[in-house]
Amino acid sequence: LLADPPWRFANRSGKVAPEHRRLSRYDTLTVPEICAVPVGDVAAPQSHLYLWVPNALVAEGLEVMRAWGFTYKANLVWHKIRKDGGSDGRGVGFYFRNVTELVLFGVRGQLRTLGPGRRQTNLLATRKREHSRKPEELYPVVEACSPGPRLELFARYPRGGWQTWGLEAELEPRGPRWRGYGARAA
Repeated sequence: LLADPPWRFANRSGKVAPEHRRLSRYDTLTVPEICAVPVGDVAAPQSHLYLWVPNALVAEGLEVMRAWGFTYKANLVWHKIRKDGGSDGRGVGFYFRNVTELVLFGVRGQLRTLGPGRRQTNLLATRKREHSRKPEELYPVVEACSPGPRLELFARYPRGGWQTWGLEAELEPRGPRWRGYGARAA
């Protein structure tokens, strides 16, 4: 399973933080709403979860992982880079400008990663694309490291060999398409 929930950011007062309100481009869910998604009903007893989590919501991501029936094992770090190869410091953050985003890796049952997973580093350094769009480079990692079948929750686009579920899952990709950016390259 690969999931990129539409996390709702709130400040200490419980209100949506102003720096995130201006970036609102889609409906978001609260942590209890994300926890209530019936992932346990569709996940195999022996399965993997790759859960995208913003840096400010790691504790909440671990809560979601537990609610869905998975045990945290490791993480993958996406280092967002610019065209010139430098860190893309345009991200928001409560304490630091975030140039990374995390994928929490969890296991249901005792399923190990496949052989390539034991050689896979936990860093993806790729170009950032439009708001909230995750790197295509993660899909081959998931496909090499975890057995199928494959399901993407909160998907933005359809993908061959995967079942997809999400508000935009039937749409074709939009926005800039940079050369060298995986299957969606123009």
